[in-house]
Amino acid sequence: MMRGCPRFVAVPFVLSVLVLASACDDSAGPADRIVEGVDLDLLFAEPSPAEIDAIADEWEARDVSVQSVQEVVTSAETIGEVSATLRIVSHDVGGMTHYGAILVPDGAAPGSLPVLVYTHGGDGGVDIDELLPLLPVLLGEMVADFVLVAPAFRSEPLVFDGAEYLSEGAPSPWDLDVDDALALLNVALETAPEADPERIAVVGFSRGACVAMLMAERDSRIDLVVEFHGPTDFFGPFVQEVVEEALRGTPRDLPGLAYLDTTFIQPLKDGELTIEDVRPELVRRSPVYFAELLPQLQVHHGTADETVPVGEAQRLIEVMQGLGRGEPEFEFYLYEGGTHNPLTLSGSIPRTRDFLSRLLPGAVTAR
Repeated sequence: MMRGCPRFVAVPFVLSVLVLASACDDSAGPADRIVEGVDLDLLFAEPSPAEIDAIADEWEARDVSVQSVQEVVTSAETIGEVSATLRIVSHDVGGMTHYGAILVPDGAAPGSLPVLVYTHGGDGGVDIDELLPLLPVLLGEMVADFVLVAPAFRSEPLVFDGAEYLSEGAPSPWDLDVDDALALLNVALETAPEADPERIAVVGFSRGACVAMLMAERDSRIDLVVEFHGPTDFFGPFVQEVVEEALRGTPRDLPGLAYLDTTFIQPLKDGELTIEDVRPELVRRSPVYFAELLPQLQVHHGTADETVPVGEAQRLIEVMQGLGRGEPEFEFYLYEGGTHNPLTLSGSIPRTRDFLSRLLPGAVTAR
């Protein structure tokens, strides 16, 4: 069941700008913040309820149903001390072939295992050869308790056993990433009888953290999300600064930015797109404007993160608290000196395990 359209959450929006006085007219008001012909004040003005509702309506029309599934590879794996079967599958999303991995512990009864979706960070796809050894670190003894679902995103490779499977389509960081992940989740629920559709979690890192939150806002079957250092508001100071740099020809090396720069920022600068064309692209990538649809949520972010600044987590915390959300259904941890690396966020992995354990039999959930 997909979630309905949200009520608009009115949250204060602060712009960090220099106020420029006119040199010719002392009575003139503040100048517009125009960079390379683009009015940033207009571009980043807080979204209206109509803009937010339009994106919610669009999401309802997206087709993430199960289509043209094929098993590409089946492999017996040992994860820690757990025997499991890994399947690399292909399926169609939006008319394009997408690849993903589904890992099921052996011997589980039908409907006995919750589902855990892993949404990766970066632009390089997902390497299953690297992911499998990390699962005991992330899950501990709970490796035997979950069906794991790991999508690559469109235009990216999925790597397993030295082979590379490239998903079709143009990249669409944070937006159509969600379509790919939800469609693969549906494939897993249809093809893995051990999976319980009433217990679903998503753990995401960086780019994948934003994807995880957007997934849960679009699909009410998802019970909880754990997000590590993800962007949350594409209208906020961080994205404004990044866009201004890109307009001036000095873009940062950030996941997803090359796509945004070539697809939206430079065409906006060149007059090929208008501000009205670009603003919806920012809305549909901003979980904070649909935050009332989030299920149980746990947030991890380091205060010294130079890739995604901690202000993104603070913005999300402000919105969630404004909605009256708190423990136990909403937990957040800001790690002094922590960087864009989970290993620098001391205690984050045990906290993640505890949060995910709410989906195990006998656990009392906060939802």
